[in-house]
Amino acid sequence: MSKMVIEDGKFVELTYKVIDKKTKEVLSEVEFPLGYIQGISEVLSSEVTAELVGQEQGDVIELPIHCDEIYGPRDESLVFTDHIDNVPEEYRKIGMSVTMENEAGEPKDFIVTRVDANSVTVDGNNPMCGREVVFILQVVTVREPTDEEASAGGPIKDTPVFDMPNTRKIH
Repeated sequence: MSKMVIEDGKFVELTYKVIDKKTKEVLSEVEFPLGYIQGISEVLSSEVTAELVGQEQGDVIELPIHCDEIYGPRDESLVFTDHIDNVPEEYRKIGMSVTMENEAGEPKDFIVTRVDANSVTVDGNNPMCGREVVFILQVVTVREPTDEEASAGGPIKDTPVFDMPNTRKIH
């Protein structure tokens, strides 16, 4: 029996971590396998899942990606500086997330990137913009989806049902 490879319609589980190419810092890590169906309910960007096609269970893939491919290039028009008196005190901390609306009323998250005695600077670019990263992906499972997974387009959340007829409430 040949090993199953990742292709459209296969149920895949993987763990991964994202490492900054320059600093070698781990930017994010997923320890519990993420399940999805290739080509249907992908949990990672298509730039990443396209590279998984043809891989088998147990494979580990190192995938260098420039984040501009996923998030687009940095847009300096999304960087704003305002006088500190115009900014509520709770937003005067680096790393705070501020949600603002554009003219059309669509929300967008901005991160406070600079605070000094007179001003506060926020940046609406994705923090990964401009970074070169390496995805290290480990393929945990490759199999045919069950009928339920196929019709749901992804993993079915298992919630255990406790059927214990001899229990009684203690409260």
